[in-house]
Parts: sequence; structure tokens; C-alpha cells
Amino acid sequence: MQALGIPTREFTVGSFQAGGRPIEHFDGTGRPMDAAASERWICDVEAVDAALAEQIAASDPGDSYLDVTERALDASGLDAERIDEIREFFRHRVEEQCGAWIGDLDAHGLDEDGIDGDEVIFPRGYDEIPHRISVGLDVRLSHAVRTIRRTDDGCLARTDDGDFSAQQVVVTVPLGVLKAATIAFDPPLPEAATGPIARLGMGVFNKIFVQFPERFWRADTYVVRALGEAGERWHSWYDVSSISGIPTLLTFAAGPLGRHLQTRPDAEVVADSVGALRALYGDAVGEPIDSWVTRWGDDPFAAGSYSHLPVGASHHDHDALAGPFEGGLHFAGEATWGAEPATVGAAYRSGHRAAERILGHAVDLAEFAKHVAESTADHPPGDDSPYQH
Repeated sequence: MQALGIPTREFTVGSFQAGGRPIEHFDGTGRPMDAAASERWICDVEAVDAALAEQIAASDPGDSYLDVTERALDASGLDAERIDEIREFFRHRVEEQCGAWIGDLDAHGLDEDGIDGDEVIFPRGYDEIPHRISVGLDVRLSHAVRTIRRTDDGCLARTDDGDFSAQQVVVTVPLGVLKAATIAFDPPLPEAATGPIARLGMGVFNKIFVQFPERFWRADTYVVRALGEAGERWHSWYDVSSISGIPTLLTFAAGPLGRHLQTRPDAEVVADSVGALRALYGDAVGEPIDSWVTRWGDDPFAAGSYSHLPVGASHHDHDALAGPFEGGLHFAGEATWGAEPATVGAAYRSGHRAAERILGHAVDLAEFAKHVAESTADHPPGDDSPYQH
């Protein structure tokens, strides 16, 4: 993304990291942990994670991530309280990485979770990505596609605002939209496409941003984390104050909790998360001055947050969904890139793959990025961007 000239800021969460950053840990009773207790906790996670890798390698088809984590915990020899803390950590790690319940995820569901380099966020918003890479293209918004028809003469996309024809078509809607079957395909999709769509899962991962009148957590804190019973519902809060310039914490509601909270009003969701903070910090937690709650599972154009690997699915399902299929049909998006699904990088690279297949020759991403950067250097995204509306 930096090659495209988009300003970024490093914010690496990794595989829902246990340590490696300044983290304020609270134990299962909600009491702050000192440096020694935190270090012991981090060592516990590292030891059980090593045993977990062995359990995953030895797992049988049909084993869930819950199955293998319980085996690793059983073999750890730790006392019940320390096991409880790691169990909650594993459950939340799956929810925050996949938007799914740990018992629904395949034992190999986090195999592709390693990411090279830093993770980054976009201080000026994600819409800078489509805005920049679409320079010179005819982008039509508010055209809901209802049918994609393939004939000997090419493809026809029917929308509420007219039809569009082309020799080939790339479908980039989220997996949740494909699973909801809100787009009709004529002729129907082959089993080579419907199989992966049915087997892959679409998670729910919602974010809750809360701004406070003043900071009540340490100045150097990267994450506030409640372990064990204290973190059963709300587990981690990330300090994103440097982006907003106002004391701001970000927490997540994912998996079953995320789905449940989508049925509750924003004010109730925020009050619930702030109540969990008060259980840790007491009266030091002031009344929020602003908040934002996402609801990706309710969005008909997303129907969830990103894909994951349920029990019975395979990493090969991601790549198989990409096609190409008869009639000039291609799919792209994070759910179609098996090497690192559920990431922006996967979405970007899957689009690159589809473009190369259609053009019939290689496309140099470095040259493309250079072209984009040069084309947008004097025209940074602003209020005139179509993606702002």
C-alpha cells in the first residue's frame, strides 16, 4: 500500500499477540497483573502454543480448533486458573482472527495466519485504496447487481439501473453475499464454485470505538487485556488515540457475541463495553464523549466481515473459488486467496491474479503501483472522491 503512495501507520496485532508490546494485563478477578505475573502468562501461552502446533499437525479430519486447543491444554500440566486464562485467550484469538466460534473453526483454520512484515492502518481511511487504484476507470456506484448471465457472446450484468455487457466478468462481492445468493447466476454456478461457497464460512467481526474525556490507561499502553473470567465477554482494548488525537480505545465484538450485539442498540453495546472497563479501572473511567459501532453482519452488501475455514473446509477451497469458470466468469476478493485469506493483501493480490488471467499476460505490480502513485500524487483523496458517498 505504501507503494501506491497511501499514508500508513504501523499497528501490528499479529496473531492476537500475547506479548511483545506494552500490555496492561488483568487477571481473572479483574486485578492488574505485575510484570512477573504478565511474563509468566506470556510464557504459558508460548508453551501451550508450541504444544498446540503439534496437536494441529496430528489432528484428524473433522477436528475443530476447539478439539486441538483442549488437547494442548490438557497436556500442559498447568493449574485450572492458568488454563482458564489461556482457554479464553484461544477463544478470543479465533473470534478476532476469524469472526467465528472456536468450535466451528477447522483445526487448520489458523494455518495461514502468519503475516510477513508490519500490519498497518490507513489514517485517512480505507477508501484511499479503491480511490487510487481506480484512477481513469468508469466506476458506477449504487448499481446493485441482481443477475449475471453468461452466453456464447459474453457476460451480461443486470442491475437496478441498467444492464452492462462484457466479454468477461470479475465478481468481487464478499463471500457472505455469495452465500446469501442475492445475485442470480444464469446458467447456475457449477459445483466447482458452489462447493467452496457452501464450505467456507463468513465471520462477523465488529469494532467498537469509544472516545473518553481523558486517558485512564498508561501512556505507553498498546493493549488493555482482561484474562480468564474477567475477559469472558470483553477481552482486549487497543489504544488508537494517535489516530484521532483524542483518548480512544478500540474493542471487538466477534463471532457469537458479535452476532448477538447486532440485535442491540449502539448505546447498549457501548455501555456494556465501558462497564467492563470500569470493572478494571473503577471510577477512573469517565463518561464517553463519542463512540462508533460497526454492524457488518447486517450490511446486505457484506453479510459478514471476512471468510474463515469451518470444519470440513480446506484451504484449497479459497483458491478453487477464484475460477476461472466457463463463460468468462472469475471471482476475486479475500475469500479467493488461500495463502492469506481475510486480509487486504489477499483481496489486492486476487484482483491482480484475475487481471492477469483475463489479459493473458503478466502485470508487474511494482510498475502498476508506480503508475498509480504518479497519477494521484497531485490529487489526494478528498470530499470529491466517489467513495466518500
